[in-house]
Amino acid sequence: MKKLKFNLATLSAALCVALGLASVGSSQAQSTDKPVTLKLSSWLPAQHSLNPAFQAWADDLKAASGGTINSTLFPSEQLGKAFDHYDMAKDGIADFTYVNPGYQPGRFPIFSALSLPFLINNAKAGSAAMDAWYRPYAAKEMKDVHFCFAFAHDPGTFHSRKKILLPSDVKGLKVRPATATIGQMITLLGGTNVQASAPESRDMLERGVAEAITFPWGSLSLFGIDKVVKFHMDTPLYVTPFIWAMNKDKYESMSPAQKKAVDSHCTSEWAEKVGSAWADFEISGHTKLSADPGREVYKLTPEQLSAWKQAALPLEKQWAEEVKKKGEDPVVLMNDLRQTLTKYKSLLQ
Repeated sequence: MKKLKFNLATLSAALCVALGLASVGSSQAQSTDKPVTLKLSSWLPAQHSLNPAFQAWADDLKAASGGTINSTLFPSEQLGKAFDHYDMAKDGIADFTYVNPGYQPGRFPIFSALSLPFLINNAKAGSAAMDAWYRPYAAKEMKDVHFCFAFAHDPGTFHSRKKILLPSDVKGLKVRPATATIGQMITLLGGTNVQASAPESRDMLERGVAEAITFPWGSLSLFGIDKVVKFHMDTPLYVTPFIWAMNKDKYESMSPAQKKAVDSHCTSEWAEKVGSAWADFEISGHTKLSADPGREVYKLTPEQLSAWKQAALPLEKQWAEEVKKKGEDPVVLMNDLRQTLTKYKSLLQ
């Protein structure tokens, strides 16, 4: 019995030594990874709430990599214009970029399903849902970049210099649309699209080049657009879906441990974390503008809302035709999307 106890004690001690050596070996292996510094590009103003979310993501990535992956965030279009951010990731101008695929009509037809109006009701669980749905298609449709995750802002709507109640009110109106899909809706309703990135939009409205804009609530004040619009349709019309994209060569140049750290930060869970940080900001903007007596924030009647939903139906048909051209089945894609949004409790009813 004494001999057995001795053997067990010896075995336990040996295991502790072995595990300790393994831990040291792992730490040494990680510490030998070549340090990497990533350039992160965001076209949003420095004070936008999304930039701290990107920084928190980068800080967590650094910790997960054992300190070998460092990042510098460049906001405010320092590295390039908002319209160019997908190609900036593709070409390596930046290592990670914040991309609005809707700025490039027709380039990403599958992804554009997420821009269809009256579909997604929130950007928290909704961001996780859209990422989970799109992830299997990203490798094919966005093969130029290393897809990290997709997310959205909280639902946006019409903000204008004159009141918009019905789809017929858009006829003859000059509108800056948030996405290519919303731009199709404006055209369908007889309006004129005015193309401008978010940072350029206030100037377009101030000069009368545009008379209305589709935009989320909190960002109106951030970009100064609240100074030039007075009427706000209080209904969740659409969300704008975005991606966080990585340069493929940069990813491939990393060590296995560093790739693992990146992979653990390119998930639906991180999509929800980043989307939630922004959603809170937009929700607070809605509260602030609704309380402003100098503007009119108005809800639609059930009849008016029904008219808008009816007017938007052809957009899904247009989307389906574009998807078919790419060899995909739009019925399967849309059923899958609606089921995923339902699962994540983010389908607009």
